[in-house]
This record gives sequence, structure tokens and C-alpha cells, in this order.
Amino acid sequence: MKILIIGGYGVFGGRLVELLSDLQDIEIIVCGRNLSKAQEFCEVFEGQAAISALQLERKDIAHVLSTERPHIVVDASGPFQNYGSDCYSVIKCCIAECVHYLDFADAADFVYGVSQFNDQAQAAGVFVLSGVSSFPVLTAAVLRDMALSMDIVTVQGGIAPSVYAGVGVNVMRAVLSYTGEPVTLQRNGEIGQGIGLAESCRYTVAVPGKMPLRNIHFSLVDVPDLQIIPSEHSTLTDIWMGAGPVPETLHRVLNLLAKVRARFNLPSLVPFSTLFYIVLNRVKFGEHRGGMFVHAQGIANGKRIEQSWHLLAEGDDGPYIPSMTIEAIIRKFLLGQQPDNGARSGAKALELSDYENLFDARKIYTGFRRGDETPLAFKHVLGSAFDTLPAKVQELHSLSTISQWRGLANVRRGHGVLAKTICAIFSFPQAGDNVSIDVSIIPEGNRERWVRNFGGKVFSSFQRRGAHKNEFLLVESFGILDFSVALVIEEDKLFFVPRRWSCFGMPLPGFLLPKGRSFETEKNGLFYFNVEIIAPMIGLIISYAGSLKRE
Repeated sequence: MKILIIGGYGVFGGRLVELLSDLQDIEIIVCGRNLSKAQEFCEVFEGQAAISALQLERKDIAHVLSTERPHIVVDASGPFQNYGSDCYSVIKCCIAECVHYLDFADAADFVYGVSQFNDQAQAAGVFVLSGVSSFPVLTAAVLRDMALSMDIVTVQGGIAPSVYAGVGVNVMRAVLSYTGEPVTLQRNGEIGQGIGLAESCRYTVAVPGKMPLRNIHFSLVDVPDLQIIPSEHSTLTDIWMGAGPVPETLHRVLNLLAKVRARFNLPSLVPFSTLFYIVLNRVKFGEHRGGMFVHAQGIANGKRIEQSWHLLAEGDDGPYIPSMTIEAIIRKFLLGQQPDNGARSGAKALELSDYENLFDARKIYTGFRRGDETPLAFKHVLGSAFDTLPAKVQELHSLSTISQWRGLANVRRGHGVLAKTICAIFSFPQAGDNVSIDVSIIPEGNRERWVRNFGGKVFSSFQRRGAHKNEFLLVESFGILDFSVALVIEEDKLFFVPRRWSCFGMPLPGFLLPKGRSFETEKNGLFYFNVEIIAPMIGLIISYAGSLKRE
């Protein structure tokens, strides 16, 4: 099978080629205006698929189709917002030459308008799918799953790429084309307008049991979901989709420019695309992680409920997700599972299970969260992952009444002056082996008071579920200090990973945040704990490990 990829050496097209590289029975033609770049890309290609380079101007697509005779054309170039008056020229040529067509279009109007070619595509016996990427295909698949348990009323979603993912210049042109421009969306049951990148919200992407992303600033983007999704759900009244590029400082500069442009009706920012492209690809710091979320509210059995879906991608795996949609369609095509003929958006091209099969081979994790008003902090933070914990760990964190636990622990303390001073301030226990320990867990409204007695040495703290920037984190308070901790499950252990800290509510420097290997598990039928507190420049402050049994 021959696949012609327009923009095949670009960000999305290049990643698609990599994803298909293991297929022996395909030939990939890497096309673009710059032949030397296409050739350079092919020269370093490693894979089993046949590959060749070809220079292509969009106006010459008809000639290339008649000479190369590809089975599928993939348009990965863009920006689709700037294709001009004859924006569907490639689609028209593909239908005329009876060639299947897929694209990465993120322009809402472009994707929405593709259905006008449905009759011609059916007559030609080809499929024409537009917007075949995370937005709207993955979003739509998630919402169809949610719709099985509720009538969806409102939808909010967002994508947060890793700062190291790399932004193509065409992507930057697309973003700047609607920055400060009206964006069509549905509000209060009617077609309304927002302002691109001028409207923002914050959200925490948190797959149950995995390390959540930091609370991220998302801004409104003009994506196909805004016009495609409402037609799939008759009860839907509101939809909002955002992107959360980092670093946040540069993101907020775009927010300011969007508001200024909208307020004073300034010219388009597209001429500055190259400048923004250079800056965004050079200013890189922070975690190499990305994610996505879809949050819906709806009605089930007459009651208002909410549900959210979270995706977390570690390292270099995240940037491949937008290209995985077309990868999945091509792989299914090779197995004889061809999309129905006709022209439309790609929103119904895949189901969530199709993505999960691709994610399993990479460090990409997903999970649902149900709206849960439980006062139990651990159950709320961990969501569905709570049920995967060892039985004794579940028991300790499932009680809504006062509980008493008793056991033995080994205690170690740091030897430095600062370590000893900190231990004295917080009444941490003295070092020793087989020290008797009594723990009282006392629910107090929306928090729990933990009182620990090590051989007569007593210290306590308060634990509660986080909110706002600490959403999906456990917050533990020692006097005036608050520590926001992620709950991460690995194998049979529940790890406590410090993420933020504050004093009197004021954030403290992250590089001074105490850390350590702390976890809970089950051993020999008992609840087992290991707590370690290590501070930068100080070293070990205290560690204690042991087992507990409920009294």
C-alpha cells in the first residue's frame, strides 16, 4: 500500500512515519515544498517500510496523484486556517482520482465544512476524514464512553504538551491565527463566541494512582471539537476546549496579546509566528511530561453527576499521541477494517479501546474519575486506583470513625545540628529499634488528625485532600507548614511524593522541599509503613519504618 504524506518531514508527519516504520507492506512517500528536507528525512529513516522523497507544491497535487497513484493521502502540513479560498483543493483532487484522504486539521471551520463533499466521496468509493487527531477523535471517543452512564450537559477539555515536545512553525501560525479572534462554540444551549487564548481556566491532570501533572493554566483554542461534539450529544449545552502550553510565563504573554488584540481590534499576530516559534523552542525547563483531560457534567437517574478522563504521557511518548490516530486507522485499514466511504470529520473513526491498544506499548496512562464527595482524603485523591491497594492499606484509609493502631518501629535520626533542631521543633521520636508505636486517626470534618506516639514521644499532623492548585494531592499540615503530596501506586506500594510546600499559605522554594522514600504496603498480614524525610543541604532528618495492627 502506498501512502503519500504531505508535510511528511514536519512535526506531525514525521512522527507518523516513525509510527508506521515497522510495517513491511507499505511504501511511504514523504512530500513537501523543500525537497532537500524530505531527502534528509528519508536518509536517516530507520524501519522496514519503503520510503522515498518527493517535492510537492499543493497546486500540483492532481499531477502527483495521477503519476504516483497512492492509496491514501495524508495532509500533515497546515496551517489549515490559512489555506485560502480554495482550501479543499487537495480533497477535491483525491476524490477525483479515487484516493482515500486523511488530515491533521485543527481548524474548526475547515473540519466542519468537509461534509459538503460526502456525496462525491461516496460516489468515488473513498473515505475523506478530516481532523484525524487527538482533537476531536480522542475527545469524542472519551465522551461516547461517558455518555453510556449519563446524558452529557457540559464539557470542558484540554491538552497540555510537554515543554520539550517541540512546536512546529505551522502549529504556531495556526495558534496565532485565532489569538484574539472570535471562536465559535456552544454556550447555554446556543451558538456563541469566545475569544481565542483570552479565556482561561486551571486544571490538574491526574490519572488515578499516577503522579499528577502540576496544576496547569489552560486557554481557549479553536479546535474542531467545539463544532463537532455538540451534534453527537443532544443534551449538551456548553463546551470549552483549551491548551496548556508551558512555560506558563510565555503562555500568559499570549493571553495578554490576545486580550489586547481583541480590545483594540489589532492586526493578526501571524507575521510574528517565526519569532514565537524560536522563543518557545528555546525556552525549555520543567518536567518532560504531558497530558490531556476531558471533564463532563451530566444527568443520570435525575441526578446531576460529573465524570472526568485523564491522560498522562511520560517523556518522549506524549508528542506521538496526535499522530497515533492516523496510525491506528492505517493499521486497521491493512487488516481490512476500512472506514466507511464518505466525507466527514474523523470524530467517529476510533473508539477508546483503539487508543488503549496503542498506549499500552508506551508510557501513556489513562483513567476515569467519578465525582465523589467522600470526606476520605485518600479515596478522593486516588479515585478508582484506591481499590488496587493492599487490603490492610485500604482498611486503614477507609474508616470514617476514630481508629487506633499499635505496633513496633525502627527509628533513625540525622546527626547534624540542623537535623536535630528540626526533630526537636516537631517532637520527632528518638532513634531506636523496636520502639512501641500507637497511632490514632481522628476524623474532624473534612480532615483527619493523626496522632503518633513513639514510646511516649508524641507528634501529630492533619491530613486533607487538596483543592485548587493542590487538587488531587494529599495535603499534610505540621503546624504552620503545609506539604502537598502525590499518592502514587507502584506494584503493591503506595508512595508519598512531595510536590509543593508552603508556610502560612505562602509557597516556599521547590528546591528546598524535603523529600525521601516514603510508602505504605502490607507485609505478613499487617499494615507496613516506611517514612523518610531528607532535606536538601541537611540530609537525613528522620526515618521510621514498622508495622501496625488495628486495636
